[in-house]
Amino acid sequence: MKEKILTITPEAIIEEKNGQLFVTVSPVALHNLALHLKNEQELQFDFLVCMTGMDWGDSLGVVYHLRSTVSGREIILRTETTNRITPELTSVSDIWASANLNEREIFDFFGIRFVNHPDMRRLFLRNDWEGYPFRKDYNADENINPIRLESESSPDATQTLELTESGKIEEKENVIFEDDEYVVNIGPQHPATHGVLRFRVSLEGEIVKKVDVNCGYIHRGIEKMCENLTYPQTLALTDRLDYLSAHMNRHALCLCIEEALGLEIPERAKYIRTIMDELSRIASHLLFWSTFCMDFGALTAFFYGFRDREKILDIFEETCGGRLIQNYNCIGGVMADIHPNLIRRIKEFIKYLPPMLKEYHGVFTGNIIAQQRMKNIGILSRKDAISYGVTGPAGRASGWKCDVRKLHPYGVYDKVEFKEITHNQGDVFNRYMVRMEEIVESLQILEQLADNIPEGDFALKTKPIIKLPEGRFYKSVEAARGEFGVYIESRGDKYPYRVKFRSPGLPLVSVVDLLASNNKIADLIAIGASLDYVVPDIDR
Repeated sequence: MKEKILTITPEAIIEEKNGQLFVTVSPVALHNLALHLKNEQELQFDFLVCMTGMDWGDSLGVVYHLRSTVSGREIILRTETTNRITPELTSVSDIWASANLNEREIFDFFGIRFVNHPDMRRLFLRNDWEGYPFRKDYNADENINPIRLESESSPDATQTLELTESGKIEEKENVIFEDDEYVVNIGPQHPATHGVLRFRVSLEGEIVKKVDVNCGYIHRGIEKMCENLTYPQTLALTDRLDYLSAHMNRHALCLCIEEALGLEIPERAKYIRTIMDELSRIASHLLFWSTFCMDFGALTAFFYGFRDREKILDIFEETCGGRLIQNYNCIGGVMADIHPNLIRRIKEFIKYLPPMLKEYHGVFTGNIIAQQRMKNIGILSRKDAISYGVTGPAGRASGWKCDVRKLHPYGVYDKVEFKEITHNQGDVFNRYMVRMEEIVESLQILEQLADNIPEGDFALKTKPIIKLPEGRFYKSVEAARGEFGVYIESRGDKYPYRVKFRSPGLPLVSVVDLLASNNKIADLIAIGASLDYVVPDIDR
């Protein structure tokens, strides 16, 4: 592969670290190389896993994580801008659709403008915001950006950069909505948006013509906060991203740090982590079922799902001390050993839930009205799922085998048998059924692990001050909504130089326009519910 890349881009600098290829290219050569990596038969890097904006001090740039869904190979591209005053790079949104929102996020926080991007607006911050908060020289003085109480008007047109045939870069106007379009707001205070998320929806009667997603209502700033925290301190923040995947998120950060340090954690800790991950997955899918059914008007189902999820939260509370935010995984293992009742309660739950699942299907799945509102609605093809980076149950409902537990086993997933649930229609019904069937698979994983937890330590002893070696590290897990990844760039200090969390939720909202267009407005609610995004995970 090295020879092939050098044939395409002779000036590329190629390094191989930890079995991964790391390629540095100039901004001029980036788009051509990216095009070859995506389309050439020998390479086929069709999945843009993650895009990370960077400030290296003397320059700004982007790190691209790519994966081939054909061969499973991975490669990391790095490029940097020529200056900090007017930083520009060529957009790759024409190659991978997932780059669209990722490039808007990078522009929002680093100020890098992407040439030929169709919609170069801020994604999270107000359009009148001064400065770019993720730059190392950002001035956080309140006087520059005072707290504004007035609402920001949403523009119907924005300026974007376009490379003309003559090779000049010109500013062009990008029209979001025409003057004669009928545009309504759904959210940010709407129960069906599942959090403070706002859709600007262009309607023609009941038919959706376009959806403009507005994400900037949370402002967690977690990635930025990590730069001023020690590695153990950063762990607490991951639980507050997708709080329904709190265990899995924290697991990913621990794995990334442990791999960088070369730590091999005790086998007992691996078993405990895997058990907690699967309990979290079931709890998340039960909450999905509850809220999904409620969005359809089935209120009884809402109470059934919460009743059964409560049993898992009780199990968490005994061992972890927390119910929603557990703070249980730590660098080197877990915070404390399992409660003496844990195994018994898991076995009881494994027996309890299957009859309840039959009741769920009787109450809702088989309902003819529910089926008419789910089947053949919001169809996402496998090709589009990959291009937009839609992983997790939503990706697998389109026939894409993207389960990280199978692709890159971690914990003890290589020691248990379970099926990767996939469907091929890619509609609302398939996305619903994948989650319902995954609950059954998670129960089987728990059954295999419950009686086989080995004796030994539940954690390694680590130094109070942890310094990662200089380098770049990436690790991902299969969270409840898809691939949750952690990218750390270290300069050898006790604080990370840059932490990037690969959100499974951002790709999910990026496809709402694609799936809802030309469907009815009621279908938009069903589509959003089937994607099951969690808003704090989107705005990190």
